[in-house]
Amino acid sequence: MKNINIAIDGPAGAGKSTIAKMVSKKLGFIYVDTGALYRTIALFITENNIPDEDIEKSLPKADVSLRFIDGAQRVFLGDRDVSDVIRTPEISMAASRTSAIPAVRAYLFDTQQSIARSNNVIMDGRDIGTVVLPDADVKIFLTASAEERANRRYKELAEKPDCPSYQEILDDIIKRDYQDMHRETAPLKQAEDAVLVDTTNLDLEGSANEIIRIITEKTGCDK
Repeated sequence: MKNINIAIDGPAGAGKSTIAKMVSKKLGFIYVDTGALYRTIALFITENNIPDEDIEKSLPKADVSLRFIDGAQRVFLGDRDVSDVIRTPEISMAASRTSAIPAVRAYLFDTQQSIARSNNVIMDGRDIGTVVLPDADVKIFLTASAEERANRRYKELAEKPDCPSYQEILDDIIKRDYQDMHRETAPLKQAEDAVLVDTTNLDLEGSANEIIRIITEKTGCDK
């Protein structure tokens, strides 16, 4: 029986990872956070001070892998679990730039497709439905207004020391949106056959339920 592949694309801060995790758990699918892979490459490049001209030849040394531990995805750089380290604003911005490098995308492309061939997956990112899984059974473009995405991020960071202001977070989101949509390689865009889901006025549970409804309607798969 053919594995079911679900592609979820959308801008930074739209809640793709959190919602995709909820949906995958309810449906019993494997969740693949492709953004974590790009963030890990960005961490590798940043920590090793690798100049742009040396990135391609340095990639084989990165040793990036996804491991599923107790049903949860963890990302490793060598033997080091970097799942939490890669979530800083600095690495987020670096990942946006790094993910535009063709050699980096090619390096991670085979890993993503291999996982999808072998499992029922929900994979989220910026170009899953357009490039990585163009034949996905269901494609969803998940978005929310920049202001709402900034508000969610601000609430998430508010308890942490050195929390950026709401305006700084909003400016970063707008800047990243522009970078992601205008990059030369695999820019962020909605696939022609993707279903648009705007979560501006939905909570996490409501967003997850809407996506499950779409998946069930299109595949017959039920939770």
